Amino acid sequence: MLMKRDLMIKESNPKILRVPHLAENVVFIDGLEGCGKTLFSSLISSFDRVEKLNYSYEIENICSLDYLNKFDKSVSVSLIRMWTDLILYNSMMSRDVNFRPSDISSAFKYHDKLEYLKRLFYKGDEDVPSLVKKKNPILALTVHKLISRSQSIFKALDNRLKFIEIVRHPLYMITQQSLNNENMMDSVRDFTLYFEFNGRQLPWYTFGWEKEFLSLNSFEQSILYIKKMNDLTNNTKKKLGKNCKLILTIPFEIFVKDPNNYMDDIAQHINSSITNKTLKELKRQKVPRKKYSDGLPLEIYKRCGWEKPEKDLSELEEFQKRRDFVELKASKKYMNILDKLCSDYELKYFKKKLNINGKYS
Repeated sequence: MLMKRDLMIKESNPKILRVPHLAENVVFIDGLEGCGKTLFSSLISSFDRVEKLNYSYEIENICSLDYLNKFDKSVSVSLIRMWTDLILYNSMMSRDVNFRPSDISSAFKYHDKLEYLKRLFYKGDEDVPSLVKKKNPILALTVHKLISRSQSIFKALDNRLKFIEIVRHPLYMITQQSLNNENMMDSVRDFTLYFEFNGRQLPWYTFGWEKEFLSLNSFEQSILYIKKMNDLTNNTKKKLGKNCKLILTIPFEIFVKDPNNYMDDIAQHINSSITNKTLKELKRQKVPRKKYSDGLPLEIYKRCGWEKPEKDLSELEEFQKRRDFVELKASKKYMNILDKLCSDYELKYFKKKLNINGKYS
């Protein structure tokens, strides 16, 4: 009987479907590690109707499997539709909601601290679809470098989808990424998708450059990782064509110095509005800031390499300090790659090149 069933499935090759949907508005806050996503995730969750900060490693890993060609497209599309609906469905009843007070994603960090406690006592289940229709919530998911492998997401969610892409100067991301390489790789706490290469496991994004990745130290790995992800993201955007209008890109440095440049753009992009809670969240996040390196002295940021800026250093001297530190760790070949990444970023977002022959002046 089992063999007959297997044969029937193989011959018919049924297409996987998820046609109805619950989540009408889905926003992904995306970017590389260390780009400032948590600041934006907390801020955006204070906009009207936006749910609290949520992570979705499930959707990230679906897209990673898709990238490695391990899924039929109908499977990845249907799972993405199902998972976004399930996250919202559970959230409306406070199922699977994080109540750990110290976590950034905690319900107690949400601007309305009682909202998710009250939801514990909603009727739930059959009442959820009508509640969603009445409240029209916006599901906000914080993800990692997802645009780079996002084609199935755009197909799954279409115009229900919006991306907020956070970009940041490479010199402000290198340390966190190198620490991740040193401390998280092969750890049971790392929920990145891995694949097998020559008898060991490697993260999905190293596919195609495995040998080079293994030959490098953590800083060189981080430099090449930024380049590979930038290239992959840019290639994906080219393939997306008109769907690129669903992506709003925000340079971290420009925003934290003058958030007014982008606040209305964010509200319009996600079909929401700024609230009094949003203005309070900006203040809590110390935005606007005098320097790019200013920020909240949270323990999680310190563990990721954040240091309080030196009072007497100029903005350019802060950049130079970071480059000098990486230069002690990386070979000339990879410093040249880093300098090119920096100058490209500066020309695109600062409209001027700060890096002159590898020296900031």
